[in-house]
Amino acid sequence: MSSSSSKDSVRYDFTLIEGKWQKHWHSQKTFKVTEDPGQKKYYLLEMFPYPSGRIHMGHVRNYSIGDVIARFKRMYGYNVLHPMGWDAFGLPAENAALKHDTHPAEWTYENIDYMKKQLQKMGFSYDWDRELATCDPAYYRWEQLFFIKMYDKGLVYRKMTTVNWCESCQTVLANEQVIDGLCWRCDSQVHPQDMHGWFFRITDYADELLEECDNLTGWPEKVLTMQRNWIGKSIGAEIDFPVENSDKVLKIFTTRPDTIFGATFMSVAPEHPIVGLSKDTEQAEDVARFVAETKNARQQQKTEEEVEKEGVFIGHYCINPFNGNRIPIFAANFVLMEYGTGAVMAVPAHDQRDFEFARKYNLPVKVVIRPVEEQLDAANMTAAFEEPGILSQSDQFSGLDSEDGKKAITAFAEEKGIGSGKTTYRLRDWGISRQRYWGAPIPMLHCSKCGMQPVPEKDLPVLLPVDAKPDKSGRSPLHSLESFYNTKCPACGGEAKRETDTMDTFVESSWYFARYACPDYTDDALDRQKVDYWLPVDQYIGGVEHAILHLLYARFFTKVLRDLDYISGHEPFENLLTQGMVIKDGAKMSKSKGNVVDPSELIEKYGADTVRLFSLFAAPPERDLEWSDQGVEGASRFLNRVFRFILNNKESLSGHSEPIPGNLNEKSRALHRKTHQTIRKVTQDLENEFHFNTAISAIMELVNLMLSLVSDESEHDITLPVIKEAVDTTLLLLYPMTPHFCSELWEVIGHDEYLEDQPWPSFDRESAKEEEITVVIQVNGKVRSRLLVAPDVEDEKLQQLALEDDKVQKFVAGKPIRKVIIVPRKLVNVVV
Repeated sequence: MSSSSSKDSVRYDFTLIEGKWQKHWHSQKTFKVTEDPGQKKYYLLEMFPYPSGRIHMGHVRNYSIGDVIARFKRMYGYNVLHPMGWDAFGLPAENAALKHDTHPAEWTYENIDYMKKQLQKMGFSYDWDRELATCDPAYYRWEQLFFIKMYDKGLVYRKMTTVNWCESCQTVLANEQVIDGLCWRCDSQVHPQDMHGWFFRITDYADELLEECDNLTGWPEKVLTMQRNWIGKSIGAEIDFPVENSDKVLKIFTTRPDTIFGATFMSVAPEHPIVGLSKDTEQAEDVARFVAETKNARQQQKTEEEVEKEGVFIGHYCINPFNGNRIPIFAANFVLMEYGTGAVMAVPAHDQRDFEFARKYNLPVKVVIRPVEEQLDAANMTAAFEEPGILSQSDQFSGLDSEDGKKAITAFAEEKGIGSGKTTYRLRDWGISRQRYWGAPIPMLHCSKCGMQPVPEKDLPVLLPVDAKPDKSGRSPLHSLESFYNTKCPACGGEAKRETDTMDTFVESSWYFARYACPDYTDDALDRQKVDYWLPVDQYIGGVEHAILHLLYARFFTKVLRDLDYISGHEPFENLLTQGMVIKDGAKMSKSKGNVVDPSELIEKYGADTVRLFSLFAAPPERDLEWSDQGVEGASRFLNRVFRFILNNKESLSGHSEPIPGNLNEKSRALHRKTHQTIRKVTQDLENEFHFNTAISAIMELVNLMLSLVSDESEHDITLPVIKEAVDTTLLLLYPMTPHFCSELWEVIGHDEYLEDQPWPSFDRESAKEEEITVVIQVNGKVRSRLLVAPDVEDEKLQQLALEDDKVQKFVAGKPIRKVIIVPRKLVNVVV
């Protein structure tokens, strides 16, 4: 048998081979799947792409990771659902279409066609019969139905509000879509603007969303922490502070009612109604200027720590209801109207932000919490004491610890009618109105007689008119298209106007995973039996940048669909893998940085399997992948070595495998053992941690050993069944990563059945055992010898062998042995 180094004229024609197997999988519908209650299901899903026009290396890596898992689970006996579709509505497609002077629908569907061909060239194992596009009326009609059902349940409402407005995109952005004051899409400055908008009551599910984070054990803790922080649950008390010389009351929320006797000023949001009292004071001009400046600066969305704390006295005081103290009221740039009541009692001795503010504006600091065995002097404090402790200078509550103090003060407030216990959230309701054209129309009508009315279910879908087109500014044509907005009121039959806003594109991506279970179902939005079979998604894969936006919305929507009796589950995704970015020259690939690598060019030069192999081998999936041209070349060389070896020896390797003989020579035993060790290693890496890089490394080690042993011209050759076993195992284990390559070679060596239909190989524990292992022998920490011993040698026997070793005897003879330290299977250290 010859090694791979000979007959180098054998060429790995990846273009021909990959085309052949892609046609085979397509014609045979190899990856089409149906529900089978008798088979364990596995739903594998990667976040679906925007049809932007081209797939990039981030797509390649993301979808290669998913494809390995899907193919592995299929071989492992699971009924695997692995679908693909298109997140097709929204600003990206609309802006690109405007730039190219075409209609968003035309642009989107042309891109879908092109990108689908690109994905198919990568050989991904999708069930293309389940393909969907969110801009298809057959999809968004059900989304409109959900909207109406949510409206009927009180989960949707319309209100006038100050919104985040992007002038460049001509639309409203949700809070989560404003990053450092800039639009998440175009990086333009975002400004506040008052307008009507539609909202989903995600806050109704705040507690459940928070509590069930604890049950998402298959999610990265980083993502869960981000969601917990965004929901931002705070438990405390609301206390009423009467405003001096007024009938008004300033209601504050605090998580530290135990510090209420230390309040020395009040901080309120600039837009708080109480700030209006300043109009009749000499501070009026300063206050108005401060409010205007803060309102604009707010759009930068920086955290409180990043913003210099500033405020202005509004010319009024309130009265602390617990001690009667007179407290000045400040409008402050760090207080949010949306959080709590928009008013915060400031206790500078026990809150660092308040401490800095008090020092800046020369406000008093009063200590009311002290450490258990220490006194604090306000005059000498250089920072706030924020820890719990013992209450002091707090009247009848002095001497209580902080926790008891919180309860007692809250109870006192409730008894006196000046406050109550309260829980608040940072999470705000989801504003879903968008003033752009390319989105799902909101199914509501405005009637002057009947008010807001939902479109009757029988009239769904409300079609987005494809004969309309945004102007160059991006302004939606729906606001001026009479043929769209003029209609009849379903309640009174009179004239009515359609809602001309469209839905946030994140609404579409909040339930698409459920529609994949029944994409052709027309009787309702979801086929309950099929959805309950497939959901939840067993493994979801996507970027960590979606931790707050898409992933939180999808969790919310799943709970809504459960409560609307469409599904049974509580959570959409059982496990979540957040893959790292693909970077080049130290930065994320982007056109602006000029460091983009085009996957199509790589496929043409090296083949899809080489690109897949490199993207999987270069780094663990959760880490960033540093692009390397040398790494791609290395992956290509490895595949070519395997290809040449098998082609050069296909006559010997063809035919049915024979049983492994019992009396193997040393070389045969070594390869047989390595084969089973590799099966064990790769199975563990793929099944538990998705460590594709170490799995591929193990396969490469097996190949290297096989080729070196075959090329070794010593006396004893390797038994042919052992070589065939190693070759078959290599192809089976490598198949999820390089499916075209392995399928071709599997056929070349004469297997009758297709590789994709083979079960995952199992390893034999006895065969995988090392016959002998090397144990290092030290004397006083210095290596003096090495022993070859059985892997299961007992510690007592190992100590005996170490002490009897001739080399060791030279260093221990005649010396008392203080102790013998044994690290099983690795080391013996004799201390003399």
